[in-house]
Amino acid sequence: MLSEKGNKYSFVVSKDANKIEIRKAVEDMYQVTVESVNTMIMPAKERNRTTRSGILRGRKPAFKKAVVTLTQGEEIDFFGDI
Repeated sequence: MLSEKGNKYSFVVSKDANKIEIRKAVEDMYQVTVESVNTMIMPAKERNRTTRSGILRGRKPAFKKAVVTLTQGEEIDFFGDI
């Protein structure tokens, strides 16, 4: 939905990557011009699963997400070579 409305794409990135590194990586990998980069750290979440032997408790790790906005008229074609 982000790519359809606002020409935005989201990526899961390394926690120690900064906005400048993310911009350079996306521009080099997809040959597009990046207008802006917004980052957020998504918190870890607890997960419970009920099984025959009881309740299993676990955790999903935290991760960093980057929302990249491209300049007007550009797009990333993920499935073009398939």
